[in-house]
Amino acid sequence: MASDPSNLTACSCCRLSRRSFLAGCASAGAGALALEALPLRSALATERTKVRLVYAYAPSTSPIWPNIGYDFEARKTELTEKLRKACPEVEFLPVTASNGGEAKKVLEGDKEVDGYLVWILGIWSGAPKEIIASGRPTLLVDHLYGGSGEFLIEYAASRRAGRKVAGVSSSRIEDIAEAARCFSMLKQGAGVDAFVAACDERRRKATPASEPACRPDPVKTRDIAECLQLVKGKKLLAVGGGWGMPESGKAAAEVLGIEVVPVAFPELHAAFETADPEEATRYAEAWTKRAAKVIEPSAEEIRRSGAMCAAIRKVMKDRGADGITINCLGGFYEGHLKAYPCLGFTELNDSGLVGGCEGDIKSALTMMVVGTLTDRPGYISDPVIDTSRNQIIYVHCVAPTSVFGPKAPASPFHIRSHSEDRKGAVVRSLMPTGYMTTSLEIDCGSRQILVHRAKAVENVDEDKACRSKLAAEVKGDMEKLLGEWDRWGWHRVTFYGDLREPIGELAKALRMKVVEEA
Repeated sequence: MASDPSNLTACSCCRLSRRSFLAGCASAGAGALALEALPLRSALATERTKVRLVYAYAPSTSPIWPNIGYDFEARKTELTEKLRKACPEVEFLPVTASNGGEAKKVLEGDKEVDGYLVWILGIWSGAPKEIIASGRPTLLVDHLYGGSGEFLIEYAASRRAGRKVAGVSSSRIEDIAEAARCFSMLKQGAGVDAFVAACDERRRKATPASEPACRPDPVKTRDIAECLQLVKGKKLLAVGGGWGMPESGKAAAEVLGIEVVPVAFPELHAAFETADPEEATRYAEAWTKRAAKVIEPSAEEIRRSGAMCAAIRKVMKDRGADGITINCLGGFYEGHLKAYPCLGFTELNDSGLVGGCEGDIKSALTMMVVGTLTDRPGYISDPVIDTSRNQIIYVHCVAPTSVFGPKAPASPFHIRSHSEDRKGAVVRSLMPTGYMTTSLEIDCGSRQILVHRAKAVENVDEDKACRSKLAAEVKGDMEKLLGEWDRWGWHRVTFYGDLREPIGELAKALRMKVVEEA
């Protein structure tokens, strides 16, 4: 293999065959079934299938998933070697595309490859969208905890648009190799529909079935009318801009009676600069004492997080607010904030208030409403899907420790750096396992509530991506769960408890539609 996969040029083999697969096979399903009678030829018997292997990622010189400074070169070398060993009948031609323009150049030089395997190693390069738009046979692959958000959104969008795209999101290299072998069908005359259907069938067969039995957890919920009365009049602050403002704020007021108030960064920064040093130290000492481990952050960094917590509470008190969401990444990266709010958010959520990440108003409102219904905190996350385990992994650098409510025992946690840039201080919460969870998004604009359930099974220890990683076995259809990320975005809000019935009652009272995504 070349020392730099991105230097490989386009191949110059025969043009992609788009002959129809077996006369009379009009549908993808029929094509896939008929193909069983046509075994794949050995690489010795015919020319190997040529697949352009596109590694898509934004450079790790900036904060990004998997993390700043991630060694993409070493990972590309490792993955290419594994694929070549697992698929000797396929000739993989590696190249790197770090943006849409680079992806277009790859396509311009590739008139004769049989298809594209786009391995999304890191998020938001824009390269996968360009490859998909070409209409060439494409297999999207997620590098778990690296490309997950872009994979989920682009895969769901492409399938909804009727694109001929297959996808794999699995921790097993064998599952990726199984799908990659399907490219050989194209050399034998199979159509693109049959190729996609075969990849889908292999993914379904490799996804284990499960009907998770959970520990008892009788959730005491408020009467719906009482809940909505308590919600009405609450106030959510959106610092530094929020997703969907002002439309989302207007919809929240109309549907829930919650006021969303924009707050500029300077107001929070001024409160941080004038925070009581003793109050900041008290927060820092309490967190450090409670933590099972303190790994990267210094005592001074934790104290600065304490000052930010004090500042958040002051702004909320001055504004008479019940919750806050902050454009934390933009604020920190652009110098508006001098400390991350992550530890402060955990403090708020554990105490029954709302601290919402990234200026995500929809998720913060979901935390506020369902938190009022259950007296339990919500956990905003960037989910990752591992079909090989029938799991969804809820991943973020803010997580509660009192998942059963402020009066319940807290779970252990570690204090770590923020993952994307290796700065600041955050919580890695080791959340309880064996319990049913319910993940939601409430969209006031469309009057819909998105929901799925899963059994918490593991706190994943993985350095890539955000620090808290709660793995859960999906209750329902994993294939369906791959479908809503383009319309609803990447975030989900997870609560402990089986909330399917009370959420149905809430939706009925609000005249909303429940969308069960699994």
